[in-house]
Amino acid sequence: MTQPPPYGQAPQDTQPPPASRPRTTLAVAMEQSRYRLMVTAAVVTAVFSAISVKLVAATVFVPAGEPRQHHALEVDGTTTNRADILDRNGNLLATSLVTQSLYADPKLVSRPEEAARKLVSALPELDYKDVYAKLSGDKRFVWLKRNLSPKQQYAVHRLGIPGVSFEREERRFFPAGNLTSHVVGFTGVDNNGLSGLEQSFNKRLTEDPATPLQLSIDLRLQHVLKKELAATVQEFSAIGAAGIIFDVRSGEVMAMTSLPDFDPQDPTGLDPDTLFNRATLGVYEMGSTFKIFNSALAFESGKIKVSDYFDAIHPIKIGRFTINEYHGLGRALTVAEVFQHSSNLGSVRMVQQVGIPAQKAFMAKMGFTRPTALELPENGWPLVPNPWREVNSMTISFGHGISVSPMHTVTAAASVINGGVMHQPTLIKRAPGAEVPGEQVVSRQTSEMMRRMFRFVVTEGTGKSAGVKGYVVGGKTGTADKQKGRHYQKNSRMSSFLGAFPMNDPRYIVYVLVDEPKATAKTYGYATGGWVAAPAVGRIIKQVGPLLNVPIQDEASPEILNATFLNAAGSTNWVAPPHPPATATTAKGSTVASFPPPAKQQR
Repeated sequence: MTQPPPYGQAPQDTQPPPASRPRTTLAVAMEQSRYRLMVTAAVVTAVFSAISVKLVAATVFVPAGEPRQHHALEVDGTTTNRADILDRNGNLLATSLVTQSLYADPKLVSRPEEAARKLVSALPELDYKDVYAKLSGDKRFVWLKRNLSPKQQYAVHRLGIPGVSFEREERRFFPAGNLTSHVVGFTGVDNNGLSGLEQSFNKRLTEDPATPLQLSIDLRLQHVLKKELAATVQEFSAIGAAGIIFDVRSGEVMAMTSLPDFDPQDPTGLDPDTLFNRATLGVYEMGSTFKIFNSALAFESGKIKVSDYFDAIHPIKIGRFTINEYHGLGRALTVAEVFQHSSNLGSVRMVQQVGIPAQKAFMAKMGFTRPTALELPENGWPLVPNPWREVNSMTISFGHGISVSPMHTVTAAASVINGGVMHQPTLIKRAPGAEVPGEQVVSRQTSEMMRRMFRFVVTEGTGKSAGVKGYVVGGKTGTADKQKGRHYQKNSRMSSFLGAFPMNDPRYIVYVLVDEPKATAKTYGYATGGWVAAPAVGRIIKQVGPLLNVPIQDEASPEILNATFLNAAGSTNWVAPPHPPATATTAKGSTVASFPPPAKQQR
C-alpha cells in the first residue's frame, strides 16, 4: 500500500509522460481563419467608427448653412474664339458655337468603297464619288464635311469607320438672319469675316473674344424699316431699295437696310445683287435731294437770302444741253419756293450767282468727294466730275452730274439741320455721356433756315405725304432718271425722300430710296419721290417715333410755329391770327377740297 506524500509536497507521478503528438491540417486552418476574422472585424470596426465620427461632426458640431455649389469638371471647354455682336439694346446679332467637323486619314481607311457608302447613307448631302475619291487618295488628311450638327455627328460616330474622326471647330450663327445681313455681314468656313462688320472688325472680334461688339443699330427700328421698304418695293414693282435711320446729334446709324438682302448663314451661290449694299456701296445721282446742299451753299455764301427771286420761266441752254423745269409754275420764284416746288431753273440760277469755286469747295466740305467714315468695307467712292466745268456746276445744283451714296446724303443733311456740325457716321454705339466729335461745316443761322425749309416742303410742298401729326416732320423729295450708257432713261429712276423730325429740335433722319419704281393707278401714273418714298417715310416715322421716345407735340402751338414757320415769300415771322369778334359768324365755305395738280405737289 502506497503511503501518501508528506504534507505540503506534490505527489510524485510514477508514470512516464506521454509522447508529443503532431498538429493536424484542420487545426492549422481553423487557427488561420480565426486570425483573419479578427483582423476583418477590427478593420470594419475602425471604418464604421470613422464614419460615425464624421456624421456626428457634420450634424452636431458644424453650424447650419446653404449647401456649397459643386461644378462639374469641364470635359471640353466651350469658349469660342470670336466675340459676339450685339445691337444697342443687347440683342444678339452674331455669335459662335462649338461644332465638330468630319475628316479622314485615307491611309487608315481599309475599305474606301464601303466607308464612302456608309458615310453617304448617314450624310445624304455628301456626294459618293467625291467621298470615295478622297478616301482612296494618297493624302493623310482630307475634310469630308465641316460643322456637323450633333445629330449628324452621332450618326457618323455610330458607323465606327477606322480612319474617320472629328475635329473641334466653330461656326458663326446670325440669330437676326436677313434683318441685319448687310450691316453684320458674314464669315467663311474658317470663321473669318468676309463682309460687313464681320470683315472690318475681324481683328477686334478675334483678339478680344470675351468682349461683345455693341452696335448702334436698334433691332426694333431695323424691323420697321425693312418691313416698310419691302412693302414699297412690292407696291411699286421696284428692283430694290435702301433705307437709313440716323441720329443727327451723335452720328449713330440706328437702322440701315438694303433690299434685296441675303441669308448670312448661307451667302454662297447668291445673285451678286443681293450682296450689294445700296445704302453705302451704291453711288447714285440723288436728284432733288441735292437741292438741300445747293440751298445751304446759297445761304452760306452771304449773297442770297430766302426771299430773293430767281427766274424759273426761261430754259437754260449750255452747249447742246437745255435745262427745263419738270413742272414749272411759269413765274419767278423765291428761294423758299424753289425749294418748295423743287425748281431746277431756280437752283441753277442760284449757283450761278454763288460761283463754281465756292460750290466745289462746299461739296468737298460736305464729304461728297471721298468715302464716308462708316466702319464697313462696302463704302462707295463718289463719282465727281473732273474737270468741274460750268455744265457740271449747273447739273449738280439739282442733283445730276455727281453720284454719292445714301449714307453720304444722310450724313451731310444731318449737319445741315443739327446746328451745322458734321458728325461722321458710325455703326458702333457711343458710350453714354461720351463726347461726340464733330466739325462745324455751316453756320447756325444757315442751319436754322434749312430747318424751316424742310418743314415748308412737308406743310406746303412736295413732301406732304410724309407728314405725321405730332412729330413736326420736314424733308425733301428727290427723283433722278438713271443713266444707262451715255443717256438717261425716262422710265428708269431713283425716287427718294429725306425726312427729319422734329424740325423744331431735330433728332432723327429717316431716308428712303427706291430703285426703279413703276407708277401705279393709285399714284396717277407718277413714280416720283413724293409719291413713292415720302409716304414710306411717313409710315416709318409714325412707328419709330414712340420707340425713340420722341414726344408728341402740338404742331399748331406758338412755340412750334415760331421755330419752324416759313412762307412762300420767304418770311419767317409767324403772326397769330386775330380772334374773330364774338358776334361774327363763320361763313359757310365749299365742301369740295381744292388740291393743286398732283404732279406739281409730288416731285
